[in-house]
Amino acid sequence: MSVPVIVTIGKSTQDVFLKSTKAFEQHEHKGVVYEQLPVGKKLDLDEVTFATGGNVTNAAVTFARQGLHSTYTWCLGVDPASEGILRDLDKEGVDTQHVYRGDEYRASYSVILMLQGGERTILNYKGSMPNIDSPHLDLSAIDNSDWVYLSSLGDIDLLEKIVSRAAKQGAKVMLNPAGAELAHPDRLRTILEDVEVLIVNKEEAQQIVEGNSLEELARHGRHYVPVAIVSDGPNGAVAIDKDKIVTAGMYEDVPVIDRTGGGDAFGSGFLSYYSQGKSLKESMLFASANSTSVVQYVGAKEGILHKGVDLHDMPIEEKDA
Repeated sequence: MSVPVIVTIGKSTQDVFLKSTKAFEQHEHKGVVYEQLPVGKKLDLDEVTFATGGNVTNAAVTFARQGLHSTYTWCLGVDPASEGILRDLDKEGVDTQHVYRGDEYRASYSVILMLQGGERTILNYKGSMPNIDSPHLDLSAIDNSDWVYLSSLGDIDLLEKIVSRAAKQGAKVMLNPAGAELAHPDRLRTILEDVEVLIVNKEEAQQIVEGNSLEELARHGRHYVPVAIVSDGPNGAVAIDKDKIVTAGMYEDVPVIDRTGGGDAFGSGFLSYYSQGKSLKESMLFASANSTSVVQYVGAKEGILHKGVDLHDMPIEEKDA
């Protein structure tokens, strides 16, 4: 079997992680969890970490580290954040030749205030994003790809255009829809007709289909796509195709340092195996292992697993769908 070519399309981000055990504290009032910062004060930080993120660039690094042909396409600027993002991707062996760079674009930027236990508050500047009319977004990489991995496009019109092009070219699509796409559930369901794998968390799934349990949501998701995956963080995930349904628990009980990128590592971990002909169960096991590794580090990319890593057994069940 030839090495799969996977194209990732979506925003990329420069992340700055700020840690302060004294200044950043979690509070709760009437069921609302929050943190507060006093106005006019200078607060001491314990640690500052710079890392690059963005859902699909995190995924692109998983594919590259697993030895797949990983290609990233988007529009970035000449700002320091864009420079850092491309430098990280180039270092990982991700093909960035289709990325457009110009003064009219700027990368996304996030400042993450880190709390104990991996929870965080994110201050996000979304940058300058291409839309369906952008002349600079190079989608030609789709034409020679096996898979297209999509998330955080920020524009359902653009999503529809990309999925349609992939379908015409015979490329399979794995979709992790974000807020802009989930805001149009009726259109999203129509787009899903050309999607091979849908991955969402429990709350996102409930915006697309009816259901309460992970299995119920996954089964209803299967009405729209050949493979549906619904996750619920540390509570595990369920995946279903035409033959099997797999329920996975926690790969390993580890101390969580930072949850950023955990979901991306799960989705891309699944596809890195599934695209190579691995079973639903095998793909879910690696997805869980990849996600578990990532949350043990600050930043979304540091803990992504490399090809050939030894995996151990985990709570996972397989039954007929």
